[in-house]
Amino acid sequence: MDYDALLNMGTELGYQLMYSGAEIYRVEESVRRLLTAYGLQPQVFAIPNCLIVSFNTPTGHPITQMRRIPAHGTDIELLERCNDLCRRLCQEVPPLEEAKAQVDALEKERHLYPGWVFLLGYAAASGFFAAFFGGDLLDSLYAGVCGLAVGVWMLYVGGRLGFNGFIQTLFGAAIASLVALALVNLTPQQNLDAITIGTLMVLVPGRALTNAMWEIMAGDIISGVNRTAEALLTAAAIALGVVVALAVGQ
Repeated sequence: MDYDALLNMGTELGYQLMYSGAEIYRVEESVRRLLTAYGLQPQVFAIPNCLIVSFNTPTGHPITQMRRIPAHGTDIELLERCNDLCRRLCQEVPPLEEAKAQVDALEKERHLYPGWVFLLGYAAASGFFAAFFGGDLLDSLYAGVCGLAVGVWMLYVGGRLGFNGFIQTLFGAAIASLVALALVNLTPQQNLDAITIGTLMVLVPGRALTNAMWEIMAGDIISGVNRTAEALLTAAAIALGVVVALAVGQ
C-alpha cells in the first residue's frame, strides 16, 4: 500500500473539515477513523489553524504530515459532504485510488453561491434583527440598507485591500454605524439603536464563541482558548468601529 498517498488522503479530508468550520473533535475523530479503517493507528492533532497527522507503517517507519489552515468561515454544505464521505469510506473501505479520488472531489465539487445571494443574506439578516430589537418596518428597511453596505465591504472591498479579519470587522462596524446615522438624519423619528444593533449582529462571532465554549468543555483547551481569543478580538473590533463612527458622525 502507498502509505504516503494514504496519509495525503487522510490529511486532505481533515483539511476540508477544518476549512468548512468543523469542530476540532470532529476533525480529529474523522481522520482517525478513516485511517484506522485502512489498518493504521494514527495520531491526529488539530487546532484552528493547523492539522498534524502521523502514523507508523507496518515496518515501523513513522510518517507525519502537517497542513496549515488559512483563515476561513463556515460552510455547512461542505461540512455535511465531508461527514457523509468519511462515513462511507469507513464502512466500505474502497481501494485507495478510488477513495482518494472521492476526497479530492470535495474541493472540485464545492458549491459556491453567487455574490448577490450573500449580499441578500446580509441585508435580510440585518432587517430581521432590527425588527427583533424593537424596530418598525422602516427601521428594518434601513437596517437592510446598512447590512448591504457591510456586505459589500466584507465581500468585495476589505479582502481585496488585504486587510485582516480584525481591520475588516472594525471598518464594517464603522460603516454600519455611519450609514445608520445618515439614514436616521433623514427621518429622525426612527430607532437608531435598533438599526445599528440589527446590522452589527451580522458581524457578531456567535458560532465561533459557541464552538470555543464547547471545545473548552470537551477538553480541547488550546483550540478553545484560540477561538475565544479570536471571538473577543472580533467583538473588540465591532465596539471600536462603532465608537469611532459615533465620534465622527455625531
